[in-house]
Amino acid sequence: MDLNIVQAAEQLLYADDILLLAHRSPDGDTIGSCFALYYALRGIKKRVRIECADPFPRRYGYFTEGVFFSEFEPRFIVAVDVADRRLLGEKDACYPNIDLCIDHHLSNTGYAARRLLDPSQAATAQLCFSLLSEMRLPITPQIADCLFTGLTTDTGGFRFSNVTAQTHRIAAELMALGCDAAGINRQMFECKSRSRIQVERLAMESLEYAFDGRCALLCISQKMRESSGACEEDLEGVAGLPRQIEGVWVGITCREREEGYRISLRADEHIDASAVCRLLDGGGHKQAAGCTLQGDFAAVRAKLLDTLAPFIRAAQDQPS
Repeated sequence: MDLNIVQAAEQLLYADDILLLAHRSPDGDTIGSCFALYYALRGIKKRVRIECADPFPRRYGYFTEGVFFSEFEPRFIVAVDVADRRLLGEKDACYPNIDLCIDHHLSNTGYAARRLLDPSQAATAQLCFSLLSEMRLPITPQIADCLFTGLTTDTGGFRFSNVTAQTHRIAAELMALGCDAAGINRQMFECKSRSRIQVERLAMESLEYAFDGRCALLCISQKMRESSGACEEDLEGVAGLPRQIEGVWVGITCREREEGYRISLRADEHIDASAVCRLLDGGGHKQAAGCTLQGDFAAVRAKLLDTLAPFIRAAQDQPS
């Protein structure tokens, strides 16, 4: 059942003992949105906690550190920025019944009993801003930091085509409310660990091109991670590297993990990354999507390129 902002606000205002679920391999949008809701709902004396299958990266410590969640039996469970319940990882089996999903992914599978879904929003954080405004809850500087983090990370620093005039207006309002926009953008886009720099160097050595240079593909193997000392959080944002190359329509990053290869596609206006990944049992946005594939790298690479080929041909056949 789909809800509008007013209905979703009513659900949260009447609920208590609320559990907020972030997706595995958490990014700035799921973390920022969860913590914005957490701080706002705690502000009206509700019992709330956040759970995630993976630890929150240290880079988000400016709003996650020092928070200790109380234990209680949840009576209202909310998945935040989670398009498919499989993205909950090990938490999926723990919580089979999700009461509400707040999301902006067009590929959302409708797994929750109710959902607040708006694919026109650049980030779930943008949707959460409207939700908190509808609930008449104060947006403190701390909450503004959370929401701005979700906005800027899911828009690549407001560079992606999902950004609208409304996105900029909300960002400006968050700045007026006290968020540290400059500090957050520096933390998100300019600060890299030495291990991240090393794993980038190794990954770029694996770079290859396909379809006359319209596709760039790189692989980050377990061996690369071990030799560089890079942990999972060091790899956040690495998916954007191959798409930065001039003339590339779609960049593919393959990250070897225990469960298989985690695939990230980043595309320009020529290719619908979400449509490609849906054929591989994944999903996401038009310009940023992902999936997981099994097998050795040669087989994974072949499957990716075979799936992508008709999209490239269709784009090449379009009049310039």
